[in-house]
Amino acid sequence: MAFDGITIAAVVKEMKEFLTGGRIYKIAQPENDELLLTIKTADGGQKRLLISAGASLPLIYLTQGNKPSPMTAPGFCMLLRKHLQNGRITDITQPGLERIIHFHIEHLNEMGDLCRKRLIVEIMGKHSNIIFVNEEDMIIDSIKHISGLISSVREVLPGRTYFIPHTQEKRNPLTEDYPSFVSAITSKSMPIYKAIYSLYTGISPVMAHEIGCRAKIDGDVSTAFFNSSPNGKQALNDLYKAFFYMMEQVKKGLFHPVIIYESGSPVEFAPFPLTMYKEEQQKSVDSISTLLEQYYAEKNSITRIRQKSVDLRKIVQTALERNIKKYDLQLRQMKDTEKKEQYRIYGELLNTYGYEVSPGAKSMEALNYYTNEMITIPLNPLLSPSENAKKYFDKYGKYKRTFEALSSLTAQVKEEIDHLESIQNALDIALLEDDLVQIKEELISCGYIRRKGGNKKVKFSSKPFHYISRDGYHIYVGKNNYQNDELTFKFASGNDWWFHAKGLPGSHVVVKSEGNELPDSTFEDAAKLAAYYSKAKGQEKIEIDYAEKKNVKKPSGSKPGFVVYYTNYSMMIDSDISALTRVEN
Repeated sequence: MAFDGITIAAVVKEMKEFLTGGRIYKIAQPENDELLLTIKTADGGQKRLLISAGASLPLIYLTQGNKPSPMTAPGFCMLLRKHLQNGRITDITQPGLERIIHFHIEHLNEMGDLCRKRLIVEIMGKHSNIIFVNEEDMIIDSIKHISGLISSVREVLPGRTYFIPHTQEKRNPLTEDYPSFVSAITSKSMPIYKAIYSLYTGISPVMAHEIGCRAKIDGDVSTAFFNSSPNGKQALNDLYKAFFYMMEQVKKGLFHPVIIYESGSPVEFAPFPLTMYKEEQQKSVDSISTLLEQYYAEKNSITRIRQKSVDLRKIVQTALERNIKKYDLQLRQMKDTEKKEQYRIYGELLNTYGYEVSPGAKSMEALNYYTNEMITIPLNPLLSPSENAKKYFDKYGKYKRTFEALSSLTAQVKEEIDHLESIQNALDIALLEDDLVQIKEELISCGYIRRKGGNKKVKFSSKPFHYISRDGYHIYVGKNNYQNDELTFKFASGNDWWFHAKGLPGSHVVVKSEGNELPDSTFEDAAKLAAYYSKAKGQEKIEIDYAEKKNVKKPSGSKPGFVVYYTNYSMMIDSDISALTRVEN
């Protein structure tokens, strides 16, 4: 979700509660576009406030963490220390529902006179900034200098007057009444959700969809519906009620932050629960600052793992492409060998009926006694029937030898492709750096990577995913092939149940039965996990094989993660695991 005006309102409410009356104790600038303020609160405690004007991820929230600062403080940081060190925060405000926060600060100057200044934080994507102004709205300095060459709308430079650029002329949703709302919405010919977020300040597309959802209206329907449908007037009335109620929540500060998860991964956040998502997908968080820190930490963790796995992915992808090309070539060669039986029959028929062939004949008609049909056999007129037969037997022998060799080679290459795809799947589900260590070790042991520094024993701290089924049974999911083998053949006992996506790269899933007969819902939960942690994740229906662990075997000398089973059941299932609880190891 975008860091919209409603989220800013929740942040402002929280900061007003904790920081108003507090004194700025420390000012640090860990990054070029980031401030970290330590504030002694009015109740004698201490809070840290992180403010980032980064173009890719502008943020502001209270945090417990600290960050190292450069040895020499940047000029903007030194200026703030000069003016604001020990300054008192008298108020924190948000103009309308803009993505802007004003910190009102009192401090004593060198002469001991009381001065008032404002630190303005603008959370506006690539245009984000932190601006320091005096009582007359004159800019003293900013963390980013914006000249007229960069922006024709507004210069942000020392000595310039500060103002909020109203480039889109959006309306203030906090002061909108019913007639104005109706007039504004019906004047636009576009999807309803788009009309809401394009007309009103501080409302993101997600919150615009939520307003439609609360009104039980499809946000993707055109606003023309309100004028063309018999129910249009009532629908428009319902839309305003949902809009008005949300704005009342904002004005009253009725925030209950939630993080929305899909299949175990964070996908959205909001200052209050969203009716457009299932209740079980939403995790309540104590404060908006905790939400922002947790949400972006989880998202950054996934991004960081993706970046760290780039080299491993490249190695796997290169090997996979090479083996797929080899496999395709071998299959084409195998197709050519399909003629071998035809050549054998030609040879046999020539030996049987060759005496009937006239000298110099280019073909021979003969009865194929295998099918009881007449066939035409091409002949080399320069060769005798027996010599033609020998030529066909030689071709048969050549294709037979090729077929036998290729049958073994294609099986090996297909096994290699399946193995590489399973490693690729393991890279997709890796969440921690320790997960990558185990995958790298597998690539080393299989010869895809050369071990550096001699033979070193690698210790693994990565553990399988651990879930609790809706009926309270423990379910374990292997993150890679080593863990799959460990789960299936060392951790699971004979009467535990084993699950895997049929014919696809994916994780081994083991349910600890504890000697009980599992309820149907637990079978479904385990099957959903097998579907989710497979290459088919996201498909509506995925076939899952499951069997008692005692029926799952590992052939001698087979690749990590490879098993065979002959006594099993199957079910079709989706990959939605939002109802399942993952246990943190």
